[in-house]
Amino acid sequence: MNTLTPKQIVRELDRYIIGQDEAKRAVAVALRNRYRRMQLPEDIREEVTPKNILMVGPTGVGKTEIARRLAKLVDAPFVKVEATKFTEVGYVGRDVESIIRDLTEAAIRLVKQQQTQLVHDMALQAAENRLVELIVKPIKKKANPIDLILGNHPKEPELPADEKQKLSVRREDVRRALLNGELEDTLVEVEVEEITPRSDIPGMDMNMNDVLGSVLPKKTKLRKVPVREARRILTSEEENTMIDMDAVYTEAISRVEQHGIVFLDEIDKVAGRGGGHGPDVSREGVQRDILPIVEGSTVTTKYGPVKTDHILFIAAGAFHVSKVTDLIPELQGRFPVRVNLNPLTVEDYRRILTQPENALIRQYQALMKVDGVDLIFDESATEVIAEYAWRANENSENIGARRLHTVLEQILNDIAFNAGGGDAPEIQVIVNAEYVKAQIKGEVRDADLHKYIL
Repeated sequence: MNTLTPKQIVRELDRYIIGQDEAKRAVAVALRNRYRRMQLPEDIREEVTPKNILMVGPTGVGKTEIARRLAKLVDAPFVKVEATKFTEVGYVGRDVESIIRDLTEAAIRLVKQQQTQLVHDMALQAAENRLVELIVKPIKKKANPIDLILGNHPKEPELPADEKQKLSVRREDVRRALLNGELEDTLVEVEVEEITPRSDIPGMDMNMNDVLGSVLPKKTKLRKVPVREARRILTSEEENTMIDMDAVYTEAISRVEQHGIVFLDEIDKVAGRGGGHGPDVSREGVQRDILPIVEGSTVTTKYGPVKTDHILFIAAGAFHVSKVTDLIPELQGRFPVRVNLNPLTVEDYRRILTQPENALIRQYQALMKVDGVDLIFDESATEVIAEYAWRANENSENIGARRLHTVLEQILNDIAFNAGGGDAPEIQVIVNAEYVKAQIKGEVRDADLHKYIL
């Protein structure tokens, strides 16, 4: 596990998220406590449970981004779910235990990807050998399905010595041509597994393909593909044969139990107790179903049982209509760390446009550069954009930093539409305050006054 200190974690989060220092400190301490716990003796280690976090703040201020970046920092299994997607046990829909199953699947993908990187070079070499054989001796016909089921592999007739010599020389010539990149566009036939669409059972986290997959033989088909594509297919097949999937499953479950992070969004939408009609009646039921998982229980997955005692849960909600106290007391007690995220200011919007490593302005500049447009944003332009985004959020629904996407799309609509074309010369476009105001002045004048009407 990564041994970053809380200060280093906050510094890394600052590269992508503006403001919200209280929330960053809380998640940094929670993450560091996991490392501290792993250094404790075995007897006390099991007694130390994670201090789950409840983030309270309006939409678009960075709640999801903080949790997502946190998981990336330490390569921890991470899943983001919305509380509104789940139903009480007994109703048709997803049950809350599917959260842990999804987290386990995420961990398996993570571990398998890391194992794949370790065997990639060997798999690539094995794929090159198979590629040489495919070019020298193409597949003539598909195997008999009966032979596949029975496991019979008919032997090829023995070749004379002179034919073997010719084949050997041919293989070396093909191998040399492959290394020099001379055969990348040559078509070869490869046998690939036929992909069948998922057949989910309604109301259950189960797939018919998974149920019958171990019983029925895998269906394959021949595909004609260029050498570059065939190399990728064969390398992937070789990687799968070299990886011990049982070891992957064991490691994945261990990572879920010790380092898994669940981001439970829209928790405020299931707040509220009894007395309702229609869909509202299941709100408290969903909370009761979430409670055992957060408290610590064992969830059965197809890869084995998973204990949730040490999974870190980060819940988030705007709590505009409901209050934190509307959650059932048992669930409130399982989120002892509560942080309030502040609404964004004009200065925050300005910094979001320019400072993060994935800043919006940098994204748009890179997009336009593809079509030969060199976009330059004047400092006055960023100030006006930030001012407009803040005002639009104040006068209508507050959607936080997502408002910047709306504003920038409106400003750059003409430029993006007219850019492109193979014969178009490279040009430089300077976006200043005057240009911004010319594009959005109508929006500013027609402010939404509905919130002030009694």
